[in-house]
Amino acid sequence: MTLRTALCAMALVSTMPLTAGGQTAEVRVITATDLAPAGSLRPEARPGGTSVPESVGPGAIASAVGEAIGSAPVAEAPGPTRPQGLAGLFRPRGETPAATGAVSGGSSLAVAESLRPELRPSGLVETVRAAATRNIPSAVAQPGRDTGTLCGVLGLQGEEIAPVTGRINGCGIPDAVRLRIVHGITLTSPATINCTTAQSLSQWVLDAEDIIGRTGGGMTNLRVVASYACRTRNSRSGARLSEHATGNAVDIAGIGLQNGSELSVLSDWRGGNSSIMRGLHEAACGTFGTVLGPDSDRFHQDHFHFDVASYRSGSYCR
Repeated sequence: MTLRTALCAMALVSTMPLTAGGQTAEVRVITATDLAPAGSLRPEARPGGTSVPESVGPGAIASAVGEAIGSAPVAEAPGPTRPQGLAGLFRPRGETPAATGAVSGGSSLAVAESLRPELRPSGLVETVRAAATRNIPSAVAQPGRDTGTLCGVLGLQGEEIAPVTGRINGCGIPDAVRLRIVHGITLTSPATINCTTAQSLSQWVLDAEDIIGRTGGGMTNLRVVASYACRTRNSRSGARLSEHATGNAVDIAGIGLQNGSELSVLSDWRGGNSSIMRGLHEAACGTFGTVLGPDSDRFHQDHFHFDVASYRSGSYCR
């Protein structure tokens, strides 16, 4: 049966004339038969009350799909920016993976947890740090270099001794110490001096190490040839008391080196290591009040004389 035949079966069509205003028009009248449906042919509403929008656009389609499979996952808010460089390789200790949780009302396809990697092994950071620094050379500390404290200076080793008195009026050291080691540098003969002299010698040794550097492997000892002595200047009769008589002075004839050699005032002042010896002499000027060497007089050709005497005009250096 064709559509036209079906329509004709459901309705009878008749024609009747209609006159109005002197004009006649033919009107067709459609009368339903028993075969016509009792109601409209419009489809019934979908189950569940879901309505179909009159205008279907992209938004409506997305909404319909969401209703079919559950609420669509909401886009996750951007998290903290991942650190760049090496900082981004390690997760801070104690941090746990960030979880998004199950999407509210979502389907079984929604991701329940972030795909961020699990924590690295607890010892990995320390292992990497150790490996990164394992081959970095470090300064070799001299055993006992800055152990002990004497005269309030860390690195001076020795002992306080009883006040020293002398046979000549004016000789003696009320606050005497016996100094043995200065910042790891051994004195070949312990020096009996006062604390002011010990403190000045401490500073000069630090300066001397910078000047000598790695020559001969570096400093190892000081050859001390005089410290306290109750005598006159240069042991001359009738002269004033020497600074040695009050513990204010120390005489050094050479500097021993790690390789067994020595920088000698007598042989090196005008020898191959002249620049080093003159640098040591100059470094003492200002640290000590009096500095005498081979160019001062015949009494100091083989040693440096250092004392802490004070002068209005400043240090006396020859």
